Amino acid sequence: MGGPAAVSTGSGQGYAHLIDSSKPWWKNTRMVKLNLCIALLLITSTTNGYDGSMMNGLQSLPQWNQAFDYPGGGKLGLLSAIQNIGSVAAYPFSPYVSDGLGRRAAVILGATIMCIATVLQTASHSVGMFIGARFLIGFGLTFAAAAAPVLITEIAYPTQRGPATSLYNTLWFLGSITAAWTTFGTFHMPDSWSWRIPSAIQALPSVIQVILVWFIPESPRWLCSKGREEQALHVLAYYHANGNRTDPLVEYEFEEIRAAIKFDREVASNVGWSSFFKTPGNRRRLRIMIAIAFFSQWSGNNLIAYYMNKIFDAIGIVDPTTQLLINGILNIYNFIIAVVAGLLCDKIGRRPLFIASTVGMFVFWVLQTTCFALYSEKGNITAAHTFIAMIFLFYAFYDIAFTPLIVAYTVEILPFPLRAKGFTIFNLALSLSLIFNQYINPIALAHLGWKYYIVYVCWLAFEVGFIWRYLIETKNRTLEETAALFDGEDTAAHLAEHAAVNAGISDSRSDGEKASSEDIKKEEVVV
Repeated sequence: MGGPAAVSTGSGQGYAHLIDSSKPWWKNTRMVKLNLCIALLLITSTTNGYDGSMMNGLQSLPQWNQAFDYPGGGKLGLLSAIQNIGSVAAYPFSPYVSDGLGRRAAVILGATIMCIATVLQTASHSVGMFIGARFLIGFGLTFAAAAAPVLITEIAYPTQRGPATSLYNTLWFLGSITAAWTTFGTFHMPDSWSWRIPSAIQALPSVIQVILVWFIPESPRWLCSKGREEQALHVLAYYHANGNRTDPLVEYEFEEIRAAIKFDREVASNVGWSSFFKTPGNRRRLRIMIAIAFFSQWSGNNLIAYYMNKIFDAIGIVDPTTQLLINGILNIYNFIIAVVAGLLCDKIGRRPLFIASTVGMFVFWVLQTTCFALYSEKGNITAAHTFIAMIFLFYAFYDIAFTPLIVAYTVEILPFPLRAKGFTIFNLALSLSLIFNQYINPIALAHLGWKYYIVYVCWLAFEVGFIWRYLIETKNRTLEETAALFDGEDTAAHLAEHAAVNAGISDSRSDGEKASSEDIKKEEVVV
């Protein structure tokens, strides 16, 4: 596959000296407020994580199996996959809501739909009603999940953008933990409330968002794209500089946003779906986005996440309480590792984390396959117990990159005009890969047993080569400079220089450019 990819080692010098480090962010009231707004957006991911773990837990509940006539094979695959089918159905609409009405409006719409759908799911009295409600949950989730991480990355303070956006996908495990322990707690309830209570709790993140999302600021990038530059400058100043509209960092960010949007519209013509195929930079973005979307679902992780009880049955661990307990512990373990890795992404870098992740997953999947084969062929109990340890070690490496970074990396490499559309392509690829896995995995596992694991051994070897060859380092750059990297270092440098010039950090602006910038800053705030 050729030699290693060219690695950008951007040092962030364009804005690093503009950062106010006189006091920590938690002593800055408006930074605390901004991060609380980001936290409210982060919980969007918990709904998705809750669902996967809930469906895994419900399969171990006799009450749920009895209520829905002991689903298995293709029927069980459909029950798990239908939420993602609903997600796919909303993809043609979600980028237009996010780009047209705003990031915040898309989150509100999605959260409202999910609240309604969860009520229907909890009240289900037939398989058809349960499937329909889960389809609607997926449909609503697409609008919220397509906009929330984009809004996070577009409003976050520059030095916190990477870790903040990395936490988005990591919060998947918070939902997963909640569902795992909820189903564990309701396991001994004798009636249908043993599965209805976990189903009802799935609505909690959406209810919180519907109530509080009105306090979240709109994206300054989206405001600029709609010609509302005064409001964009107000948002940047209010949250990034305590309201100081002439703060050098705010001026730098504002001018770089304006320059990037103008460049993409007038020079790069990045305004439509066909733009992804027109330039080498966009083709590189598309290749990496689709690849990491598929890798995140086709690394063997979903074979464990959605069908853990079937795997445990195959290796002799058949007690439902033990299965639920292992599931709950595994999710807490995953969450801790993913949070730590996400917070360190700007120090270690995206590329080293992705490379370490794929190599580690390959090694421990090979060992899982060996243990599964030894138990299946020879009944080796020690191999069965070692298999569980290999699951934990496999997930440790999965969690350092593919949990925290796939969303963060995707949204940061996309230029503003293509960010919503590109993220939709990423989510579509992710959902298609997930639907395939959810439907095929139980069938293949039932027919092939441990031999099915060999398929993933081969695929993981391919992932290692691809990541080594194509993934570019993006740490310590502004959002606009990161996106421009794929169009070449010269483009990123040009945006940084343009921002510095127009923000007054450099004196090479023309009088007309200075006057244009000053006119915006002197207008009265209209919000």
